[in-house]
Amino acid sequence: MRLIISEKANTAKKVAQFLAEGKVKEGKHRSVPHHTFDWNGEETVSVGLKGHVLNPEYPEEYSNWQKVEPRELIDAEILKPVSEKGVAQAVQSLSKKADRVVIATDFDREGELIGVEALSLVFEANPKLMDHVERARFSALTKAEITNAFDNLVEVSRELADAGEARQDIDLIWGATLTRWVSRATKRYGSAFLSVGRVQSPTLALIAERERERRAFVAEPYWELEATLRNGEPFPVRHATGRFKEEPAVRRALENLTDTATVTEIKEKSATRPPPAPFNTTAFLTAAANIGISPSRAARLAEDLYTDGYVSYPRTDNTVYPQSLDMREILGYLKGVEGVGQYAEKLLKGGELKPTRGKKQTTDHPPIYPTGRASKKALRDDQWKIYQLIVRRFLATLSGPSKNLRTTLRFDSGGETLTTRGTIVTEEGWLEIYRYGRRPDEELPSLQEGDELALIGAEIFAKETQPPGRYGQGRLINVMEDLGLGTKATRPNIIQNLYDRGYVHDDPLVPTEKGMGVAKALTDFASEIASHEMTAELERSMDAISEGRISKDSVVDESRDVLRRVYEHLQSSEEKFADIVWEGIRTDETLGKCPESGHDLIIRRNRKSRKRFVGCTGYPDCRVTYPLPQRGEIIPLGTTCDACGSPEIKVLGGKRPWITCINMDCPKKQEQREQKEQREAAEKEQTAKQEEGSEAASRESAQEPVKSTT
Repeated sequence: MRLIISEKANTAKKVAQFLAEGKVKEGKHRSVPHHTFDWNGEETVSVGLKGHVLNPEYPEEYSNWQKVEPRELIDAEILKPVSEKGVAQAVQSLSKKADRVVIATDFDREGELIGVEALSLVFEANPKLMDHVERARFSALTKAEITNAFDNLVEVSRELADAGEARQDIDLIWGATLTRWVSRATKRYGSAFLSVGRVQSPTLALIAERERERRAFVAEPYWELEATLRNGEPFPVRHATGRFKEEPAVRRALENLTDTATVTEIKEKSATRPPPAPFNTTAFLTAAANIGISPSRAARLAEDLYTDGYVSYPRTDNTVYPQSLDMREILGYLKGVEGVGQYAEKLLKGGELKPTRGKKQTTDHPPIYPTGRASKKALRDDQWKIYQLIVRRFLATLSGPSKNLRTTLRFDSGGETLTTRGTIVTEEGWLEIYRYGRRPDEELPSLQEGDELALIGAEIFAKETQPPGRYGQGRLINVMEDLGLGTKATRPNIIQNLYDRGYVHDDPLVPTEKGMGVAKALTDFASEIASHEMTAELERSMDAISEGRISKDSVVDESRDVLRRVYEHLQSSEEKFADIVWEGIRTDETLGKCPESGHDLIIRRNRKSRKRFVGCTGYPDCRVTYPLPQRGEIIPLGTTCDACGSPEIKVLGGKRPWITCINMDCPKKQEQREQKEQREAAEKEQTAKQEEGSEAASRESAQEPVKSTT
């Protein structure tokens, strides 16, 4: 019997359906499904894992955070106990009957490691299988891809698995050691612990550095002069100087303007926008963020679409389609997809298909492309958005360029030069199907040089220069890739961890004062963990492991040596480190001023119930308190309610963040409660009237005589 092991249950089922020569017999080992069928005349069983079946962890004697010195974790033994016992038992039970095994997990470092972990269970149950192992590598869950992969089986890559295991071990050693040290130093235990990570911390440092730049930024005033001209419909123009650094200069320009403006120059320039490159993971996550779907959520949705057979493997660096990819076949099934079918058909009829090429070409997986026809009815709304994004990007890469015409007009009014620009798309090309972020046309009136127009108004606008913008999630993904922070698979989760730990909020990402404090303390006293250089170097080492140029153990041991140096430095600076972090925590917990005593209002917890509330630092002389929501992160906004003057907060948690003042007796809240009660009363009254009408109709119907027919 041949045993096929996939990464997930639904993948195992699809593999069986694609390979089966006849019917597939469904079975279960306890609650773990498996699928039996004939393949090439041989009985075959396909079973799925639940991702990693082994979980790296420290022995039980290291579990007490307060009693165990974190330094001990650096060299402590790492165990790999079974994390999914039911799955492990199913795999071992099936292995005893097998004479061959095929690993069919995802083809990347993590997938190879998951496969090797499964093999350790297989060999434990049936050592004879050690010399009978093969590997199926595929990039899409389609019949053609699966059949081709199983017709061309290869060997399992121990080097690729070692690279995945090295990352796993290093992340555990660094994360556990430093998280425990920081939490002990600041006395933050339980759910309040402060996490530190090999990739998470330099990413947080990037965000904090940008925030420090913003806070250090000194705004400079400038002035702009805008006027309105009329040629049929009015349209705005600006002074050609743009930003005036001195207010007297802009006022002189305003005084010089007359009631008319004469066209002095018309420039028209055609431009061509080439279609975009195929999606790799980073480009996909960035595009998803631009339509409001966070990288972590987009990655999960794409993974779901992949396992359902709708898109190719979503973790790839490649931006060049392989020559073997049949574009016409893909367009053939996209003809049946809502919203894009006609466009796919147009491409099919348009002759030779020449896809765009990006700068990165790899041999592991192709760029992300649609592998199956989906319908809006079959998918959730968020899945449909991601599917449409991938489909439209694919179609755009097969499309022609977009062309536009940019027009610049210059006018003279009283010796002052005014100007305006407009852009219109003259040939849509790929923009017809890929409309994400497309700007509306900016049309200008048709004019000739020498035309005179009425100037019907002018105004000066006082403005200030703006600090550098914060990182949006999409932009941050790109920066992390450029700096070698994390991998295409881990970056979305790293960003999500920053949100989950209360280090950042909103998008673009705004660091909390706790996040700022942790980043500053790490930068000051453990620069290796706060900078991207060390992490990027480790990533290069893991590439070397996967290529067989260096051993896993040597990389892990080297990282331990670096961590020892970091730890020594931290130990000598524990008090200063804790002071910096606590300054940030206290700032986050200070919501504003007490209306009665003028002292700070801070977040406190009841000693017995541990419920949080707002209390005055003037206690016991001042006993002012306010209730707080018991769930979600509390972010002080530094603003006060316009109705009652109480501090306003943002609450992160639930479906979406919400802003409220802390005063439950606020007149605005009272008004909102009354309006809600009125709405509910009106709805109740309406429902009662409808029920009463329905009952009356029923009584009338019951009393109506039955007419006889002849």
